[in-house]
Amino acid sequence: MKFFIDTGDVNEIREAHAMGLVDGVTTNPSLIAKSGRKYKDVVVEICELVDGPISAEVLSTTYDEMMKEAHEWHKLHKNIVVKLPLIPEGLRATRTCTQEGIRTNVTLCFSPNQALLAAKAGASFISPFIGRLDDISETGMDLIEKIVTIYENYNFKTEVLVASIRNPTHVVDAALLGADVCTIPFSVMKQLAQHPLTDAGLKKFIEDGKKIPR
Repeated sequence: MKFFIDTGDVNEIREAHAMGLVDGVTTNPSLIAKSGRKYKDVVVEICELVDGPISAEVLSTTYDEMMKEAHEWHKLHKNIVVKLPLIPEGLRATRTCTQEGIRTNVTLCFSPNQALLAAKAGASFISPFIGRLDDISETGMDLIEKIVTIYENYNFKTEVLVASIRNPTHVVDAALLGADVCTIPFSVMKQLAQHPLTDAGLKKFIEDGKKIPR
């Protein structure tokens, strides 16, 4: 399974990349707004750091405007994947982008029906938001299981990119279900490496190592 980092913080990307944990990056307006920088400036800097898919989101909701933004993003860097909303106009834009050879990440997916439409439109990635489903007392991982099954049934090429990851269990469950990608906040990435027995064992090894004659 591929790991993308879900952030607009370039420093987090550098640190995660140094650990070999970054196959790609997802961004969105909310994440970039926290940086106080221009969206395109941040995305270009990310592209210089990571040689993998970098999702950059359109801010329009009409087909013509989305296509205008998609062309601008596509020209900016070869690694950019255009992030489009899962609405009828977004599906239309996805179809056109696919025909033009522009990779897409269809975002804000909350149902198997939506995922099926995105795959039919030729999306490169589909982004189901599991954490937001959990927030309203649904089981987000059930959605991943259904999407993976549907895509395997019909050999769709769209990659399942699990988004809105909230904890390490989400990552493990997505991997067990065969999702292609998890896009993970840096705080959760660091949690993946943590275990109390690792900490206790390391402490004991260090203490015993000090007793060895040198």
